[in-house]
Amino acid sequence: MSESSGPEQFGRVEADGTVYVITAEGERQVGQVPDVSPEEAMGFFVRRYQALDTEVNLLVRRVQSGAVSPDDARKVVNALQKTITEANAVGDLQALLTKLDSLTPTRPAAAEARKAARAEAAAKVRADKEAMVAEAEQLATGNDWRGGVNRFRDLLEQWKALPRIDRATDDALWHRFSSARTTYTRRRKAQFTAQNEARSAARQTKEQIIEEARELATVTDWGAGAAGFRDLMTRWKAAGSAQRRTDDQLWATFRGLQDTFFEARNAAMNEQDAEFKGNQVAKEALLDEAEKSILPVTDHAAARTAFRDFLSKYHELGKVPRDAIRPLDDRVRKIEQAVKQAEQDEWKRTDPEARQRASDTVEMFTAQIGKLETQREAAEAKGDTKKAKELAGNIATYRTWLDQAQATLDEFTA
Repeated sequence: MSESSGPEQFGRVEADGTVYVITAEGERQVGQVPDVSPEEAMGFFVRRYQALDTEVNLLVRRVQSGAVSPDDARKVVNALQKTITEANAVGDLQALLTKLDSLTPTRPAAAEARKAARAEAAAKVRADKEAMVAEAEQLATGNDWRGGVNRFRDLLEQWKALPRIDRATDDALWHRFSSARTTYTRRRKAQFTAQNEARSAARQTKEQIIEEARELATVTDWGAGAAGFRDLMTRWKAAGSAQRRTDDQLWATFRGLQDTFFEARNAAMNEQDAEFKGNQVAKEALLDEAEKSILPVTDHAAARTAFRDFLSKYHELGKVPRDAIRPLDDRVRKIEQAVKQAEQDEWKRTDPEARQRASDTVEMFTAQIGKLETQREAAEAKGDTKKAKELAGNIATYRTWLDQAQATLDEFTA
């Protein structure tokens, strides 16, 4: 019988409904279906064959696609071979056994392919875990205390989602990853502990500064109070930061005490300024008179006497408003500088040593010009025009210097 023949061609039915399957070894009774037609009896056992055929074909496809492991395929093949050999079914049972036998060379290839796939998958997992370990070790040396902890959490979840590879490698990589996470966690805790200690120390320092500020806020020695608050502000900046909300509250308290002191000082100063307004008017009038009588300075001695008299009267008038202090001081300083400059100019003009130096300079230049004139005349007598011209140029230079020296000497009195 050909392989393409229908299943019913591999069996026969007797009159009593007994059905036989025909194999290469001969006929074998597969069962009896009484009280039905031969076709119905045959059809019952043909359907059993068709079920076996479907199961075999399905196994073939799964093995060829790699959907079933070689070990599992071997077990299923062995079971099906036994089932088909003993099957109470009508059809080409030998063809089914041949199909199963054809899987024998496929199964080792599938095993190798599956082994290669497992090796490739393991290599991918190992590469992923090595990359995660490298990132974890990098994070462990950094100072990203917020982003780092979130990243370690993500890496841990990714690690859990990956399958294990060979035990030794997996354990070694996990040890590195876990050690990096532990190192980071310890450094992070140490950092926050140090920050908390520093913030606590800053809070205590600022609380002490506030207590000192409470005492300063009520003093009426305005100079000492202002200096004290400047010192407290320097210490405040050097203290560092406490917890943000606490720091804001402490600053508000300290700033309020500062405002209390400086508002009181400004009020007192404004009251004083009002009282000192009359002194300002008197000093301005006295300055107007001094500027007219002393400036410009023509007699330094008289100017010095007038300036002393002016200062005596000026200081007797007392304090002036704060915004008038600098403008008035600038005007006084201008008169004083003019008097000093006149005294310096007079000293320079009458200084005997300076006059002698100026006289000696004039005599030296005069003598040098005489020598050069004699040399020029001698050169002209010899007909050396080049030398004579050079000496004439030197004489002109010395005459310029002589004129300057003579002008300086003329400034001195006899």
